[in-house]
Amino acid sequence: MSKDIKELTKRRLNFLQTLKAVFWGLFGVRKGKGYDKDKDTLNPVHLIITGLIVVIVFVVGLVALANGLVSYFSQSI
Repeated sequence: MSKDIKELTKRRLNFLQTLKAVFWGLFGVRKGKGYDKDKDTLNPVHLIITGLIVVIVFVVGLVALANGLVSYFSQSI
């Protein structure tokens, strides 16, 4: 691996910081200072993995909610 990749993978993971950065990214709002701090401290691999997990949970939640609502309203009719 190159020197840059080795340096990136040595960054310490703080799960709550990573989760917060992913949620801010999903909403599309982030201050410049916070973005720079995240860029300097978070491991990009962990960020990608956390992002994928959050998106999968979000989609599964939406599908479950839609199925529940369809089931509820189809019984009412």
